[in-house]
Amino acid sequence: MSIYKRGGVYWFHFWFRGEHVQRSTRQGNPRTARQMEAAFRTALAKGEVGIIERKPAPTLKDFAQRFVDYIQVRCAEKPATVRFYAEKLTRVLEFEPMAEARLDRIDEALIESYVQHRSKRMSPASINRELATLRRALRLAQEWRLIDRVPRIRLLPGERIREFVLSRTQEAIYLQMAPQPLRDFALLALDTGLRQGEALALQWRDVQLEPVNGAKFGFLRVREGKSRNAKRGLPLTAKVRAMLAARLAASKAPWVFPGDNGKPFLGTSLDHQHKRVRDLLRLPADFVIHSLRHTALTRLGESGADAFTIMRIAGHSSVTVSQRYMHPTSETVERAFERLELLNAGATESLPEGPKQLPPATVSATLAAGQ
Repeated sequence: MSIYKRGGVYWFHFWFRGEHVQRSTRQGNPRTARQMEAAFRTALAKGEVGIIERKPAPTLKDFAQRFVDYIQVRCAEKPATVRFYAEKLTRVLEFEPMAEARLDRIDEALIESYVQHRSKRMSPASINRELATLRRALRLAQEWRLIDRVPRIRLLPGERIREFVLSRTQEAIYLQMAPQPLRDFALLALDTGLRQGEALALQWRDVQLEPVNGAKFGFLRVREGKSRNAKRGLPLTAKVRAMLAARLAASKAPWVFPGDNGKPFLGTSLDHQHKRVRDLLRLPADFVIHSLRHTALTRLGESGADAFTIMRIAGHSSVTVSQRYMHPTSETVERAFERLELLNAGATESLPEGPKQLPPATVSATLAAGQ
């Protein structure tokens, strides 16, 4: 007898005359599931039911183009995402045993062989991105009923997380040495926390330099981005407003950061500019373009912004991500307790003077009335 639980119900699987039989019992009771498996085995033996013929699953190599086509349609407005999945899938297909395996034959053992092969020359972070791509492809195959089960894919520990934060002194020197449009992009990212793609996609129709509807600041609008929470409005600091006003006065394109071909400035070109300045200033290799956003959000945390406020400003999909930027110091903790003391003192002063001793029944009634 071989049953296993998936979600809230039990499934059974076994081999019968060289064919793999797998069915859901739609039951949450293991005893009932075993009885149903036994009944199904008996019915098979008597010829009362047949094994439904299923078309053999394609190999990963044959399925790859269908997966890429799916990503291109579903993520048409996110070319970087399309390139990411296409590139990572190409890396996976370079491992011939994986490329030639039928989708229903890709199991935990084969995946581990792939991990061992790639770990000889790639970092855990790179391997994990490839594993995540494989997992999404297999889940799509399951959704399309090409396979019954997606194997468990364990990501590697030990990813190096870039936590570089630009100091105020480094910022001043970096901005002084940065060419355009890197200088203005960096200023925008440091004071808004915009992602690189969000900033480069920014159009003048999304920028309101003057305050409206009683607001204190002008603002910019992010229409779309990495997550569903990316759509948001962000106030403009004085530095950012002055920079945008100067760019608008000299602009003839709809983009805040236009390229030479009538489209937004390329992210790869911005990366090249950044790398040249970073190397010239001998700053750490961990200082990447994304570090400008990381610096902005860290500064927000240091200024006292709570995780939910940072989540809204950053366009994070979860407050858990935003909590990375919360680093309470001992002084911050003491200020929190000072506010608690003031709250406690105010509550005490509001109580009637000289409360009389109340009998237990009266106390219970008083508490119940206050609920």
